[in-house]
Amino acid sequence: MSQLRHRYIVALGSNVRHIRHGPPRKVLSAAIAAMQDNGLKLQAIAPTIESAPLGPSRRRYANTAVLIATDLGPEAFLAVLQAIETAFGRKRTGQPWSARVLDLDILLWSGGTWYGPHLTIPHPLFRQRAFALAPAATIAPAWRDPISGYTLRQLLHRLTHPVTLLVPPRGRALSSVGRATDF
Repeated sequence: MSQLRHRYIVALGSNVRHIRHGPPRKVLSAAIAAMQDNGLKLQAIAPTIESAPLGPSRRRYANTAVLIATDLGPEAFLAVLQAIETAFGRKRTGQPWSARVLDLDILLWSGGTWYGPHLTIPHPLFRQRAFALAPAATIAPAWRDPISGYTLRQLLHRLTHPVTLLVPPRGRALSSVGRATDF
């Protein structure tokens, strides 16, 4: 068997019950099976987590991530993912961040960066979204973001453990040794 040329990390999310597949966690399992049915080779699957919704939706999301190997380039790979979303009832109209049966987002690919008319890799917001970053970091912790140079493990730590900056009280400043002094 030949070596597949590209690897992708794909984030999966669902917060709406599907008429055939059931609740969101089962929707994600069915979507992973659909990826395999479309000839994509799954190399790793992250555990499913729950997350609070963004935007107007009130339903909690089920989220996971997969590591996929394929010979498809980014645009062709996106077309496969969008066909799977459509098969699950996804419509690309309406309010952004609304409830949805299935959302598949390409976070990263082994080719580094990609800018096309319908796709940007890395996903522009993945560094700010723990629901995408945490599952991705469990399956590929050492994968480096081509923009920041940080590994997924490092990005997740930076997101979930922000650095607190010392701010002196008004009218006071920190000396070079960190003590507050009047100025």
